[in-house]
Amino acid sequence: MTEQADALGLGDLVRPVRARLATAVGLQAAAAVVAVVPFVAVAELAGVLLVAGPVDAARAWAVAAVAAGALIGWVVLTALAGALAHHADLDFQLSVRRRLVDRLGRVPLGWFTDRGAGGISKAVQHDVDTMHHLVAHALLNLTASVITPLVTLAYLFWVDWRMALVLLVPIAVGAALFVRAAVAMEGQSAAFDDAQQRISRRVVEFVEGIAVVKMFGQAGRAHRQYAKAADDFAEFFLAWISKVYRTSAAVEVAFSPVTVLLTVLVGGTALVSAGHLEAIELLPFAILGIGLAGPMQALHYYSHDVEKSSAAAKRVGTLLAAPELAVPARPRRPEGARVELRGVGFAYDADRPVLREVDLVLEPGTVTALVGPSGSGKTTLAKLLPRFFDPTAGAVTIGGVDLRDIAPEQLYRLVSFVLQDVQLLDASVRDNIRLARPDADEETVRRAARAAAVDERITALPRGYDAMVGRDVRFSGGEAQRISIARAILADTPVVVLDEATAHADPESEALIQDALSELAAGRTVLVVAHRLASVVGADRIVVLDEGRIVEQGTHEELIAADGRYARMWRLQQEAGALTGGRR
Repeated sequence: MTEQADALGLGDLVRPVRARLATAVGLQAAAAVVAVVPFVAVAELAGVLLVAGPVDAARAWAVAAVAAGALIGWVVLTALAGALAHHADLDFQLSVRRRLVDRLGRVPLGWFTDRGAGGISKAVQHDVDTMHHLVAHALLNLTASVITPLVTLAYLFWVDWRMALVLLVPIAVGAALFVRAAVAMEGQSAAFDDAQQRISRRVVEFVEGIAVVKMFGQAGRAHRQYAKAADDFAEFFLAWISKVYRTSAAVEVAFSPVTVLLTVLVGGTALVSAGHLEAIELLPFAILGIGLAGPMQALHYYSHDVEKSSAAAKRVGTLLAAPELAVPARPRRPEGARVELRGVGFAYDADRPVLREVDLVLEPGTVTALVGPSGSGKTTLAKLLPRFFDPTAGAVTIGGVDLRDIAPEQLYRLVSFVLQDVQLLDASVRDNIRLARPDADEETVRRAARAAAVDERITALPRGYDAMVGRDVRFSGGEAQRISIARAILADTPVVVLDEATAHADPESEALIQDALSELAAGRTVLVVAHRLASVVGADRIVVLDEGRIVEQGTHEELIAADGRYARMWRLQQEAGALTGGRR
């Protein structure tokens, strides 16, 4: 398995559309400059119309024409910038989603088992949508919000630098408060996320565990824990919001048109009274000063959008940096279905070794069962065969070839697996069964379903094999398991891995599943992970794991006669079965 690369940043993600975005930003910058012209024209027109004596009509019409032309130019430039940014965004989203699908298609299967599907789907769908606002809108809005005030201030300084300095007073105060609010928001974002996660954990614990806590009379205690977590979150949130929004309210007041206009009138009156400014020269500051406040206020909201988009980009970038499954440059083809583990060790990290020096041979046409206490490494060992993970020591071979030297598509024609947690796709029952062989015809699919003892259930549905899973039908755990087994039967691989396939089945379903598994195992090299020893007494070999090591192996009779670890486990399960009347 390759090492995980550094998470990609937003700049890396937008690289394919960076040129178009730069052009869109350039067009928006030009539009921001042009947007100031009509306001300047109004001020200039007022100077033309309010002078003593005859009005210069030609100049007045010329100024009006410039204003109209600038308005048309602003509309055209803004439309072009928006269209180009949205076009770039469509390609950006397509590019990111394709890269995600491509990357996730090349990571080890075990990588998915360590992560919830919710986080992955959130990144693929919601986080990419969140970045849409940044690419298609926020960059252009930020450009306009920065360029328009700068051009406006440049013009006002040209009119009168003293009055421009007066106008800058509320702008400077608002900017300082805005920076303070941004710092406060950023400093508390991590704490807010932690608080949200704490209350989410309590909600999940309370909802999922309500049946258990009620059974043991602890509902009140569980509710108190949830209520305390909710109160703690509310207290934190109110303290944070009151602090941030006091500052945000002050920013709104400083940038408000009323504050700016009041500053212009007070400062302008003082300068006109002192003879430093003509009354007519106050008009540009009254007209453009009010327009200056809007873009400055918008910066606050756009910066929040950028922060959210950057966080979304970080999550997407982390997925795009997921470690890939190493693919051999020169794949080798195994001969036969003999499986061998030599000196196999595995650790999720350096401090957590799960398997140690495992040596095991699975002969073709035999059933090998892995048993042992919880945490002994049974499932981890089983997942090495379909290459959910690669061993951190030793090697796993099929037909004399290391799994790492077999092309992935070839490996999955050799190894199929049935896990205790079945995943069915949002597709037809037929497509769920023929997942490994999309070209399988109807009779082949039905033959696999009959072998898995699930054909009768499917044909009883109104739409039969065309029924959509999750919409037309919801299968029970045992039924879903049999569909999973039908899928494995159809794959027809010489090696099969079964990970506690009957763990969640009721007695009736378990009998059907066992029949289906017998059909699946016929003539194949089978590795079974089992918790209930009674289900594997007929296995060709039973391997007992403890703390990641093989401590015993043999047939059921040999292990009982040895009176070791397996025999003790057998007696305990027999006693437990007797106490519960044979029920699971």
